Order: sequence, then structure tokens, then C-alpha cells
Amino acid sequence: MSKVIASAAIRGAKTIVARAQDRLNEALGKYGPDKPVAFPNTNYYLPVIYAMTGEAVEKLGDIQKIIDMAAELMPADPKEKVWVPYLGETLDSGMAALWADEIIEALKYVEGEDCPYTKTTSPTDDNIWLGAADDVILRERGIEFVDGSAPGFAAILGAAPDVETAVRIARELQEKSLYVFISSNKEGVSFADQLKEGGVEMGWETRLVPFGVDTTATVFALGFAVRAAMAFGLVQPGDFKKNLLYNKNRIFAFAMALGPVSDEQFAQAAGAINFGFPAIADTGIPEILPRGLTTYEHVVSAVPHDKIVQKAIEVRGLKIIVDKPDIPVGYSPAFEGERVRKDAVHVQMGGTKSDCFELIQSVDLDSIEDGKVTVVGPDVDETEENSALPLALKVKIAGRNMNKDYEPIMERQFHHWINGAEGVMHIGQRDVAWIRVSKQAKEQGFKLEHLGRILRSKLLSEFQNAIDKVEVEIYSDQEKVTEELVAAREIYSERDHRLEGMTDESVDTFYSCMICQSFAPTQVCVISPERLGLCGAFNWLDGKVGSEIDPTGGHKPVPKGEIIDAKLGEFSGVNEFVKKHSQGTLDSLSLYSMIHNPMTSCGCFEAILAIMPMTNAVMVVDRDSAIMTPSGMTFSTMAGMVGGGVQTPGFLGVGKYYLGSPKFLFGDGGFSRIAWMPSSLKEQMRPLLEQQAERIGDPDFISKIADENTATTEDEVIEHMNKVGHPALTMDPIM
Repeated sequence: MSKVIASAAIRGAKTIVARAQDRLNEALGKYGPDKPVAFPNTNYYLPVIYAMTGEAVEKLGDIQKIIDMAAELMPADPKEKVWVPYLGETLDSGMAALWADEIIEALKYVEGEDCPYTKTTSPTDDNIWLGAADDVILRERGIEFVDGSAPGFAAILGAAPDVETAVRIARELQEKSLYVFISSNKEGVSFADQLKEGGVEMGWETRLVPFGVDTTATVFALGFAVRAAMAFGLVQPGDFKKNLLYNKNRIFAFAMALGPVSDEQFAQAAGAINFGFPAIADTGIPEILPRGLTTYEHVVSAVPHDKIVQKAIEVRGLKIIVDKPDIPVGYSPAFEGERVRKDAVHVQMGGTKSDCFELIQSVDLDSIEDGKVTVVGPDVDETEENSALPLALKVKIAGRNMNKDYEPIMERQFHHWINGAEGVMHIGQRDVAWIRVSKQAKEQGFKLEHLGRILRSKLLSEFQNAIDKVEVEIYSDQEKVTEELVAAREIYSERDHRLEGMTDESVDTFYSCMICQSFAPTQVCVISPERLGLCGAFNWLDGKVGSEIDPTGGHKPVPKGEIIDAKLGEFSGVNEFVKKHSQGTLDSLSLYSMIHNPMTSCGCFEAILAIMPMTNAVMVVDRDSAIMTPSGMTFSTMAGMVGGGVQTPGFLGVGKYYLGSPKFLFGDGGFSRIAWMPSSLKEQMRPLLEQQAERIGDPDFISKIADENTATTEDEVIEHMNKVGHPALTMDPIM
């Protein structure tokens, strides 16, 4: 490593470690050694420290040991023993800097109400900085790194020379589907400040994440990476080698330094290189071109702003495929979280303002013209600002390998595909769709025909094995929309009827989902007609379609084989499949039990079931809930126990709609076992829960399920169960 960079990185690390010591001394004097220390709602303590050392920092008194360890990593004199190609002392100093970063940032949370970070996933008008991501965000966003919709992340330090350049770099990173983690500043101005001035929406929803204005906030990006390794990759705390290798090989990230690089920023870069994350700069800092820890070069500098994104992707070894439709606005999954708010709307279709529906139909190859998009009625540029239009969005598809069962699966993707357009928002599906087009998108030339171009492009790229031709008809004339809507609802009804009678007994093949094996190598999810995938995104038909369209992908047929135990849902074919595809770590799997060889998960489940031993019942908690459960654990804490592709009897990751299945916990007593869930989940799922209550012959059962308003401990849950006569009290022991 260049002596210039090495000396600067070591100096920067020493400065940060000294600052951490000063902040700790101040906090100890103010609060004492027993004051709790934590990032909000996480099961990983201070994650970089925890991942690298195995040390769980829980209170102020635990920190001095970490600072002493950091001091021991750094050489006494940065001018000694630093030469090319030896990197050890500099890299060690970089790691020491990251530990000190994490301590400094954690001490900000100790200040309580004076903490500089917002308590939301989106920046506010008063404060753009979000601070540490909690475990709910980790598991929600981590799945995007699993399925490839987020190929990696860029950690940006400093600021661009002007607002226009900042916005251009951010948009280019978004269009590459990358997350952008923002920290640090240049003379008091940050990249996030520039995006705010440029009117760019930030937050986890848009993948532009402003962590913190200080250079030390860079550690939040590394903390996200190590938590992904521990949550999804079975990497144990303290196993620093596996953690670093996991990040190098699976978390495709890089640092982008904009503007002059300070000693402290050199220290951050040295810390990131430990993880295999290279640094790319726009200024002329010394380069480190030999390869070793990183896939290609370690540090590349003096890259022009119009080439810096592509250069960073090249140096990191990222392979990004973006099939951008021919439309006049930006297009990327990064825009899916963008919201077109009321004051930004030019025209909207659906919601409460007008009729709007979308329909896909398979037809004969000779009956349609590929690429044809027909618009009948007023267009976007022919409407007044903040107006409403009715809309019928009809897509006709044809292919030699097309099957009508594919239609609803493909139609369900419209939501993601349309939302990928910058300045266009899509909500709902079928005849409850709602589309908004922003003023900015209208000014850039977005029209109704571009909805058709998006859908054709994505259908042909995502389902190329099934679809050969796509034609789109779009109607915004009220009379025609009304006419087409009647016909569409008949088709929706026919589809629903076709799927109603499907049960696990009616098929001889289930389907797997192994998309998550890129993060959890032993994870195998088995999907049946009556048990959807634990992430809630895939059902049996999705698995069937996936296996037919891409036979080499994550969805594969799973022959049921012989019935071993009908009550537990154990089948010989399923056991053979999971043993082979879990690298031999699983011998058997029960589809209908959380006690006997339950399903594994990588960590992307929508909800967790957990036994409450004193109650003879179970509780359900979803990832959107941050409240403490009667077990004394939050969702995040339990998620750390359940994920990683291992069987955890007594705990089970599930998709929320599994609660409505006749096979729900069939081997453990069924739906009647539920005794507690958050009130928000109960209200969200109420129609489904009421159907289940009718099915078990107990229409008032929902009132027998306690929530945080009636019980916060197991004792209180039992008290509620006795009061309402909960059936689990008289059922056979669950364990």
C-alpha cells in the first residue's frame, strides 16, 4: 500500500480511537458504567464489533475493553514498517477505526432524545439523517440482496462538486439497482444535503439512505453488511475470517469518495478494504492497483464524475443487467419505493378517483402484433394538472410455452414493473389498481403508451421462455373502460374458482424455493398448495411457473413420495429433496408442525410463530412490529434465533397468509393454538382470521386472541385465556 495512504489511514484511525476514548470518558462520568448501550431494535449489539470479536457490548462499562483492543491493533508510529506490498498494519488500523466509529455512533443513542437521528425509515424536513438500520429493515431489505434485485451497495463519503452532479450520480446508481449508503461531509456539506436541495426523495424506499453527517457514520454501511452475513449466511459472531470472506464474495459493495479525502476517510477506506470493498475517488489520491483482498484494484482515483459509477462497478466485479424500457424517465427497482404525493400529481387513475383495472390474457400467436401499443382516449399530456382518468390496461400475450395458469402470476408483477418508472406510482392490482403520474414525469414526456412499453419489455425479459409476443391495449375513455371492466371481472372470478379447490392432497408435486441459498446455503423452502413460501411472495403456482420457465433456477419440483405422517405433513420425497439440497444438514422436514423437524428459513419470513410454554399455545409476531412480546423478545431477537437455514423447534418463520390455511399448524393443533398477536397484525389480517374462525367452528375466536392491549407477559396471556375460555387450555400438550 502506498506510504501516503498508509500513514494517512493510521493517523485517521488514531484520531478516531482517541475521540472514542474521550466520548466514553464523558459518558461514563455522566451516566456511569451500567448505562445500557445499543442501536435500536437489533439483536446484534454493536454489529461490527460483535461480528469481528464476538464481544457483546451491552453497557458503557463494556466499551473500554474494545477501545483497548483497537489501540493494540495500531502501530505505535505510522512511519514504521509500512511499505508496499505489506498492508497488515494499515488494514488493522482500518478495523480499529471501524470499532471506534461504532462506539462513537452508539454513544449518540445513549443521549436519548438528544440523539441526532430520526425515528423513521425516511428523512424528515427537519432531519435527513436516519442512523442505524434496525433488524426489521435488515430482514426486509436483506432479501433484495438475496434475490438479486439489489446487486450491491455504494457507500458514499463526502460531497459532489455541485447539486447537479450529485443528483446525476445518485440517479445512475439507482438505475443500476444499487443501494446508496451516505455518510460524511465536505466542509459541512454532505451528498445527502445536495440530494435534498435537488428535490430527490431519500429513504430506504428509494435506496438512497442517509446514515449520518459524520465520517464515523460510515460504519452503519459495514454494520449492515456484517449483520447480513450473520442473519442470512450462518456466520457466527467472532468468526472474523468467515465474515470478511462472506462479504467479499457475496455482498458486492464499494466506497465512493467525493472531494478531498481526509485522514479519517482514509481510515474508513482501509476498514472497508478488509471486507473486500474497494475505494473509488474523484480526486487524485495515490492509487493501490495490486490485487489481493479485493477482487480487482484496492483504490482507484481521479475518476471523472460521468464515469465514476461505471468504474466503481467494474472495479468491484459487479455484473449488473438492467433492461431499461424505451421510456423518457429513469427506470430501476430503486424507484419502486418512490411516492408521488398529492401535491406532485399531474394525473391519476384509480384509487377513489376513477375506475382502473389491469388484465393479462394469453391468446393465439397469430392473433396479436408484437410491440403494438394502442391508446384510446385522453392521454397524460391532454389532461389538466391534478386531474383523474379512468383506465383499462389490457395486455395480450402469446407464446408456444404459455399456460393460462401463468396469467395471474405475471399480472401480479405489474405492480413492481410500473413502479420502476421514475415519477410513476402504482398501488394494488386487478380492479383496485391505482396509478399516479407526477408533474415531473409528464414534463419529461411520459404518456400512457409508456405503461405498455414497460410491461412488454419486462414480460419478454422476465418470462422469455414462455412469451414470444406482447400487445397492449390502453383505454382512458369512460364508456370503454366500463365495458371492459365487466368482462375483466368475469375473468378474475373464473381464475379464483379454478384455484379454490387446490389442496396438498390434490397434487403429487410440491415446489422448492432456494433463492435464499445465496445467503443461507442450507436453506430449502418447500411450497405446497396449502403452505405458501415463508417470505409471502411465492405460492405453489408461482413455484410451478418458476420451475417451468427457468428449470435451472431456485424453484424446482419436489415429488411428495410416500406419506410418512399425514398429520405432521412429512413425505418421503420431500425428505429426500431437502437432504440433497441442504448439503446434508437436514434429514427430514414437516410441513405442518413447528415442533417436529419444522421448516427452515433464511431470515426473510413475514412473521414468526413462537411457543409460549406456560400457555400451551403460540404467539404470532410480524416483522412490521417492534413491540416487546410476551416471550420477553422482540421480532428482531427471535429472528436472530430462527434464521440461517436451521431447524429451530418451537419457532417457525411463516408468510402471513399461511395463518388462513386449513393446514396451519395442522400437526400441532391448528389455528386454535394462537393465543397472542400484535393488534396491528390482527386488524390487518382480520377478514382472513375470521374465515379461519368460522372454519374451526368458533366464530368468536378472534376475541380470544390477546394482543399488547390485553397482555404483555405470559402470565397475562394465561389470565386472558382463562377469562375468554381459550380452547388451547384444554388441548393436548403442544410439546
